Amino acid sequence: MAFSLHPRLEADTTWLGDLPLCRVLLSKEDIGPWLILVPKVEGITEIHHLSEEDQIQFIKESSALASKLEHFSHPDKINIGALGNMVSQLHIHHIARFQTDVAWPGPIWGNTKGVIREVSLQEETAANWQQHLATIEGFVSA
Repeated sequence: MAFSLHPRLEADTTWLGDLPLCRVLLSKEDIGPWLILVPKVEGITEIHHLSEEDQIQFIKESSALASKLEHFSHPDKINIGALGNMVSQLHIHHIARFQTDVAWPGPIWGNTKGVIREVSLQEETAANWQQHLATIEGFVSA
Protein backbone atom coordinates (compact mmCIF):
# COMPACT_ATOMS: atom_id res chain seq x y z
CA MET A 1 0.00 0.00 0.00
CA ALA A 2 1.34 3.45 -0.95
CA PHE A 3 2.07 6.07 1.67
CA SER A 4 -0.61 8.71 2.20
CA LEU A 5 -0.66 11.61 4.61
CA HIS A 6 -3.55 11.90 7.07
CA PRO A 7 -6.00 14.61 5.89
CA ARG A 8 -5.59 16.61 9.11
CA LEU A 9 -1.80 16.73 8.69
CA GLU A 10 -2.32 17.66 5.04
CA ALA A 11 -4.60 20.56 6.01
CA ASP A 12 -2.53 21.86 8.94
CA THR A 13 0.94 21.80 7.35
CA THR A 14 3.03 22.61 4.31
CA TRP A 15 5.10 19.82 2.76
CA LEU A 16 8.78 20.81 2.78
CA GLY A 17 10.23 17.64 1.29
CA ASP A 18 11.27 14.10 2.05
CA LEU A 19 14.13 12.40 3.82
CA PRO A 20 14.87 8.72 3.16
CA LEU A 21 12.31 7.59 5.78
CA CYS A 22 10.21 10.63 6.63
CA ARG A 23 8.13 13.34 5.04
CA VAL A 24 9.04 16.75 6.51
CA LEU A 25 6.19 19.18 7.20
CA LEU A 26 5.96 22.76 8.48
CA SER A 27 3.04 23.58 10.75
CA LYS A 28 0.89 26.46 9.56
CA GLU A 29 0.46 27.65 13.14
CA ASP A 30 2.33 30.92 13.65
CA ILE A 31 4.43 29.95 16.64
CA GLY A 32 8.16 29.48 16.24
CA PRO A 33 9.52 26.93 13.83
CA TRP A 34 7.35 23.81 14.18
CA LEU A 35 8.47 20.95 11.97
CA ILE A 36 6.91 17.50 11.81
CA LEU A 37 8.39 14.19 10.67
CA VAL A 38 6.03 11.53 9.31
CA PRO A 39 7.56 8.14 8.53
CA LYS A 40 6.45 7.10 5.03
CA VAL A 41 5.27 3.72 6.27
CA GLU A 42 1.59 2.98 5.89
CA GLY A 43 -0.41 1.94 8.97
CA ILE A 44 2.20 2.86 11.61
CA THR A 45 0.97 4.52 14.80
CA GLU A 46 3.94 4.13 17.18
CA ILE A 47 7.73 4.41 16.85
CA HIS A 48 8.18 0.88 18.18
CA HIS A 49 6.02 -0.40 15.28
CA LEU A 50 8.81 0.60 12.87
CA SER A 51 11.39 -2.00 11.96
CA GLU A 52 14.63 -1.78 13.92
CA GLU A 53 16.35 -0.39 10.82
CA ASP A 54 13.64 2.27 10.41
CA GLN A 55 13.83 3.16 14.11
CA ILE A 56 17.55 3.87 13.71
CA GLN A 57 16.91 5.87 10.53
CA PHE A 58 14.17 7.83 12.29
CA ILE A 59 16.53 8.79 15.13
CA LYS A 60 19.09 9.98 12.57
CA GLU A 61 16.51 12.08 10.74
CA SER A 62 15.01 13.45 13.95
CA SER A 63 18.43 14.38 15.28
CA ALA A 64 19.38 16.09 12.01
CA LEU A 65 16.12 18.07 12.06
CA ALA A 66 16.60 19.09 15.70
CA SER A 67 20.16 20.17 14.90
CA LYS A 68 18.89 22.43 12.11
CA LEU A 69 16.23 23.89 14.42
CA GLU A 70 18.91 24.66 16.99
CA HIS A 71 21.38 26.10 14.48
CA PHE A 72 18.98 28.34 12.57
CA SER A 73 16.47 29.29 15.31
CA HIS A 74 18.60 29.51 18.48
CA PRO A 75 15.71 28.37 20.71
CA ASP A 76 15.73 28.17 24.48
CA LYS A 77 14.55 24.54 24.14
CA ILE A 78 13.52 22.09 21.44
CA ASN A 79 10.39 20.08 22.19
CA ILE A 80 10.07 16.72 20.42
CA GLY A 81 6.90 14.75 20.87
CA ALA A 82 4.57 12.17 19.39
CA LEU A 83 1.06 12.53 20.79
CA GLY A 84 -1.29 11.16 18.13
CA ASN A 85 -4.47 11.56 20.17
CA MET A 86 -6.28 13.27 17.27
CA VAL A 87 -4.22 11.88 14.37
CA SER A 88 -3.12 8.30 14.94
CA GLN A 89 -0.73 8.23 11.94
CA LEU A 90 2.76 8.31 13.43
CA HIS A 91 4.07 11.87 13.28
CA ILE A 92 6.65 13.49 15.51
CA HIS A 93 6.63 17.20 16.31
CA HIS A 94 9.91 19.14 16.52
CA ILE A 95 9.21 22.58 17.95
CA ALA A 96 11.68 25.37 18.64
CA ARG A 97 10.55 26.94 21.91
CA PHE A 98 11.38 30.37 23.26
CA GLN A 99 10.80 31.94 26.65
CA THR A 100 8.94 34.67 24.74
CA ASP A 101 6.46 32.33 22.98
CA VAL A 102 2.78 32.47 23.90
CA ALA A 103 2.77 29.03 25.55
CA TRP A 104 6.06 29.19 27.51
CA PRO A 105 6.76 27.42 29.81
CA GLY A 106 3.80 25.12 29.20
CA PRO A 107 3.33 22.72 26.31
CA ILE A 108 2.21 24.04 22.94
CA TRP A 109 -0.92 21.89 22.87
CA GLY A 110 -3.91 23.77 24.26
CA ASN A 111 -1.82 26.82 25.15
CA THR A 112 -1.68 28.80 21.91
CA LYS A 113 -4.20 31.01 20.20
CA GLY A 114 -4.17 28.84 17.06
CA VAL A 115 -3.13 31.75 14.84
CA ILE A 116 -2.32 30.56 11.32
CA ARG A 117 0.47 32.25 9.32
CA GLU A 118 -0.54 34.40 6.39
CA VAL A 119 -0.13 32.43 3.15
CA SER A 120 2.76 34.58 1.89
CA LEU A 121 4.62 34.26 5.21
CA GLN A 122 4.04 30.48 5.25
CA GLU A 123 5.44 30.22 1.71
CA GLU A 124 8.49 32.31 2.67
CA THR A 125 9.03 30.30 5.87
CA ALA A 126 8.72 27.02 3.94
CA ALA A 127 11.25 28.15 1.31
CA ASN A 128 13.71 29.17 4.05
CA TRP A 129 13.37 25.80 5.79
CA GLN A 130 13.79 23.93 2.52
CA GLN A 131 17.13 25.73 2.09
CA HIS A 132 18.15 24.93 5.68
CA LEU A 133 17.21 21.27 5.31
CA ALA A 134 18.90 20.87 1.92
CA THR A 135 22.19 20.01 3.63
CA ILE A 136 20.72 16.96 5.39
CA GLU A 137 21.83 13.86 3.52
CA GLY A 138 18.98 12.47 1.43
CA PHE A 139 16.68 15.52 1.70
CA VAL A 140 14.65 16.18 -1.43
CA SER A 141 12.49 19.34 -1.57
CA ALA A 142 8.78 19.03 -2.28
